[in-house]
Amino acid sequence: MKFYYKYICLVALVLSSVSCKKYLDVTPDNLGTLEYAFRNRNEAENYLFSCYAYMQRMSDVATNPGFTISSEIIYPDNLTNYQGFNTTGFNLIKGRQSSASPGLNIWDGENGSYSLFRSIRLCNILLENIDQPIDLSSSEKQRWIAEAKFLKAYYHYCLFRMYGPIPLIKVNLPIVSSTEEVRVKRASTDEVVDYIVSLLDEASVDLPSVISNQAKELGRITKPIALSVKAEVLATAASPLFNGNPDYASFKDKDGVNLFSTSYDAQKWKKASDACLAAITACEAQGIQLYTFTPPVIIGKLSDSLKKVLTIQNAVTEKWDENPELVWAQSPTFDYQGSATPRLTQKATINVFSNPSTFSVPIQTQELFYTDKGVPINEDNTWDYTNRYTLKTGDEPSRFYIKEGYETVKAHFNREPRFYADIAFDGGIWFGNGRYDQNTAYHVQSRGSESFAGPKDMIRLNSTGYWPKKLVNYLSVYDENFSPVPFHLPIIRLAGLYLLYAEAENELSGPTSPAVYTYVNKVRTRAGLPTVQTSWTNYSKNPGKITTKDGMRQIIHQERRIELCFEAQSGWDLRRWKELQSVLSSPLQGWNVYEADALNFYRPRTLVNPVFGIRDYLWPIKDNNLVVNPNLVQNPYW
Repeated sequence: MKFYYKYICLVALVLSSVSCKKYLDVTPDNLGTLEYAFRNRNEAENYLFSCYAYMQRMSDVATNPGFTISSEIIYPDNLTNYQGFNTTGFNLIKGRQSSASPGLNIWDGENGSYSLFRSIRLCNILLENIDQPIDLSSSEKQRWIAEAKFLKAYYHYCLFRMYGPIPLIKVNLPIVSSTEEVRVKRASTDEVVDYIVSLLDEASVDLPSVISNQAKELGRITKPIALSVKAEVLATAASPLFNGNPDYASFKDKDGVNLFSTSYDAQKWKKASDACLAAITACEAQGIQLYTFTPPVIIGKLSDSLKKVLTIQNAVTEKWDENPELVWAQSPTFDYQGSATPRLTQKATINVFSNPSTFSVPIQTQELFYTDKGVPINEDNTWDYTNRYTLKTGDEPSRFYIKEGYETVKAHFNREPRFYADIAFDGGIWFGNGRYDQNTAYHVQSRGSESFAGPKDMIRLNSTGYWPKKLVNYLSVYDENFSPVPFHLPIIRLAGLYLLYAEAENELSGPTSPAVYTYVNKVRTRAGLPTVQTSWTNYSKNPGKITTKDGMRQIIHQERRIELCFEAQSGWDLRRWKELQSVLSSPLQGWNVYEADALNFYRPRTLVNPVFGIRDYLWPIKDNNLVVNPNLVQNPYW
C-alpha cells in the first residue's frame, strides 16, 4: 500500500494535543484544519494513511533494534550515514548510548527515529473525528476505526518493548489542559499490556479477514495480522524480561507503585498460547501456509538441494501477493539488497553505490546454524567441531553448495539447508544474479582485495567475509546493469507463529504437550531437517535434551534465531528472553578479509567488542524529559 506523506500537513494540530508543553506552541499560518481533514471520505482516508505513516518509516532495518542489535550483522565502523544510511543502530552495541542522547529514540523522535507518541496522537484524532465525513459508509467507518485502533495498539507495543512501562495515551488532552494534566505518568507493564490487548481485541472484530483488492490495499491491516500481533504481545509479556524479572523488582514510580510485576505468573504463558493458536487458526483459514518454491520457466533442472535453498530464501524474498506464508510485511520494499550482495563479477566492483556489500555477518552468527543432521555444530556427534577452521576443498557431493575444487574451511561443509540459503561465504554457490543454470552458477570469491567480493577500500568493505544472502532476491542482478527485484521484508510469517506457539506450550507444559514437537517439526520439515526427536536421539551428544522443558527451551530459542535470522526479529527475541547480554558477551569476529591466501584468510579476527549490560535491556528516557515532566521516572540503572 502506498502512503502519502503530503497529507500529514493536514494534521498539524496534533502537535498541540498531549505530552509536553513544547507541543503547545502557536500553530503556524496556512496549515489545514481538522474540519478540512475530515470534510469528506477522501480527505478522511488520506488522514487514515497518515496514521499508517510510521509503519513505512519502520521498514528501514537500519533503525530497527531487532536488526541492528541482534549481533547478526556488523556494519563498518568507519562509515557514518553513508549514502543516507543511518548507522546509529549498529553503533549502540559499541556502547554509544546515553540518557542524555538516546539512539533510535522513538519516545521523542530523535537520533535516527520518529516519535511514536506523535503517531498515537494521529490515531486518536482520527477516532475523535471519524463521524464528520457524511459520505463515509458505515462499513468503511467500522473498518477505519478498527485500523486506527490496531495502529494505536501497535505503536504502544513498539514503545513497550523498548521502554517497558510507558504512559498510555488513551485520548488526546485538550489544548487547555493544565501543566499537571500534561505531566503524564508511566503505567505499569501489566496495565500497558492489558490496554494494548484490549485495543487489538476491539480492532479484530471489524477488520477484514483478507485483502480482496490487493492492487490498492495490500499492506492494510487484517484480522489475522491483529491476532498475530496479539500473540506476540502476550508472548513478550510472558517472557523473562517482563514476567517477574528480579532486576526490576524495586522499580517504582514516584508514588511508590511497582511498574513491573514482582512475581512470575505462569498464566501469562497460557494467554500467549491461546492467542498463538487463535492466530494460527485464523491464518490457516485464509490459506496462509508455509511457502514452497516453484521454479519459473527461466530455470532449468534443479537439484533437490537447490530447490530447498530457494524455498527457504524465497519464503522471505517472494512477492507479497505470491507468498502464501506472509501474514504481514513491511509496506515499502527492502532497500538494501546491494548491501547484502557480494560482488560476483568484475563489473559489479565498479559501482560502489549500487553494490556496497557492507552488511557483514559475524562468525558467531554463521555458527548458530545446525549441521545437516539438524543439531547444533557443537552437539553433533558426527561433525568435526574441533577442526572446523581447517581447510577443505569443495567436492562433488557439495557442488551445489560449495564450488567444486575451491579451498574453504570445513565449517562450511555438511550444514543445514538454511545455512546455505541465508549466508553467502567464500567459495559458496550463489544461484541467480542472471545465471539460472545450476551447473554454471556463480560462486563467491572474497579473499583479498584482488578478489571480486574482497575489500576494495574503506567504503566497499565487507568486514567479515560473510553476507546475509537471505536478504537478496535470487532474480536480482548486480553486474553491468543493476536490477534488484523488490520484495517486502516480513514482519510476521507463519513459521514464526508456529515457533511462538511451540515456545508458549513448552513454557506451560514442557515437551509433554504434543504441540511442542508438532509445531517445531513443521518448521524443521520445511527446512529439510529430520524431526527434533530423530535429530537429538540419533546425532546429539545430549540426546536427553528434548525430554525436558529447559532443553526444549534452548532448542526452540535456537530454532527461532535460525528460522527468523536477518528478519529484524532475533534482537527482540533475545531481549525478551534476557539472553542478549549473554550473546553479546563474546567478541564479534570475522575472517582476515585482506589476505588472499586461504591459510591466512581463515583466521578469526575481532571486529567488535560489544558493550551490553543489564541496563541496556530497556531504553533510557532522555534526561530532558525528566526535567520537563517530573512525574516520569528513569529506567533502572541509567
